[in-house]
Amino acid sequence: MDRTGPPGCHTERVTHGRAEIHELLLANDLRPSRALGQNFVADGNTVRRIVRLAGVEPGARVVEIGAGLGSLTLALVEAGARVTAVEVDRHVLPVLRGVVGPLGVDVVEADALTMDFTELLGTEPGWSLVANLPYNVAVPLVMRILEEAPQVASLLVMVQREVGERLAARARDEAYGAVSVKVAYWATASVVGRVPASVFIPRPRVESVLVRLDRHDVPSPAGTAPAGPGSPEYDRLFAVVRGGFAHRRKMLRRSLGELVSPEAFVAAGIAPTARAEELDLAEWERLAWWRPETSAAS
Repeated sequence: MDRTGPPGCHTERVTHGRAEIHELLLANDLRPSRALGQNFVADGNTVRRIVRLAGVEPGARVVEIGAGLGSLTLALVEAGARVTAVEVDRHVLPVLRGVVGPLGVDVVEADALTMDFTELLGTEPGWSLVANLPYNVAVPLVMRILEEAPQVASLLVMVQREVGERLAARARDEAYGAVSVKVAYWATASVVGRVPASVFIPRPRVESVLVRLDRHDVPSPAGTAPAGPGSPEYDRLFAVVRGGFAHRRKMLRRSLGELVSPEAFVAAGIAPTARAEELDLAEWERLAWWRPETSAAS
């Protein structure tokens, strides 16, 4: 193979298998970091399946977070995507650049939990995010992208099974919680596949799933603009949601006693004896956004 960059880096457009991952780790004296949640995908069929489920087409603008050794990056390039690969691990970065830099991938050293997405992606919409996310930061990272990166229209993320089920859960599902409601506010989410532990190096102790999220228009309370982070309506809605799920086995009249009036339950058409996991997004919105003056005006 034609080689450039650090030892063990290949410039051919092939995805990594187990032998290639082991070679890259050994040649560059690397070990997967537990602190960073590194589990490298070592199966070409898996990364191509992820790209297919993400709907990546030639010319698509894709941001990948936690690119690692470039397994998924190579599959994205193979599909014709224009890829921006984000990686925080300074030890892995030279290897990643050697693997995918010659293929036109823009490799960025940054922490996705603190980076400026507008600086990275610009202001034009239509980006996709495709990533094998470190399990310990998956939820805050997905929520940050939904809240702060409107340029990203869709996400296809590989996460721990329990996390994926929470992201995609609907009312009355066992995994349904405050995170599920916030995801539903921003996007339509579904679990679209499972990934066996055997495709990773090192092998994780948990099951993994693929979750697809497609952004939709956010709700607009009566007489206001669409509510986003920092707006009174948004903050109010999710204060009520958090309050309800903080004591999910209690009836809402008790868990929300200091946040929601009896009149609001009546106006929203929600039984005070209901529990948090029974309410869908629309019902949470009616309950949180009811105002006495609105009722009087009608």
